[in-house]
Amino acid sequence: MSILDHVGLKVTDFDRSLALYQAALGALGIKLLANFTIGRERHAGFGETRPTFWLSDGLATRGTAHVAFSAHSRAEVGAFHAIAVSMGGRDNGAPGLRAHYHPTYYAAFVLDPDGHNIEAVCHDPE
Repeated sequence: MSILDHVGLKVTDFDRSLALYQAALGALGIKLLANFTIGRERHAGFGETRPTFWLSDGLATRGTAHVAFSAHSRAEVGAFHAIAVSMGGRDNGAPGLRAHYHPTYYAAFVLDPDGHNIEAVCHDPE
């Protein structure tokens, strides 16, 4: 079981962020499962079987969040990074081993349009 139930981020450009996350998370097999508006606030929920990662429009403080997404393989880590950067994210650490965390920690980091540090990580040895 994951130690996270869900994570939510407020974003300043909902459509731009939704496009980036939908494309990049798609590389990890994570789907857009919910997309709705309550009052004037838009919400989008991503997950595999239930939404566990949420975007909401609103004012965000740049660079205040870090979210790590699980990848099934190192290839998915690479795809996540490439797609996120191609969708307007800024490279914050190319795919590679981060042995200072542990010997098989393979990850990539991207700053999303609001400066949030997003990561894909695979813990498998290959």
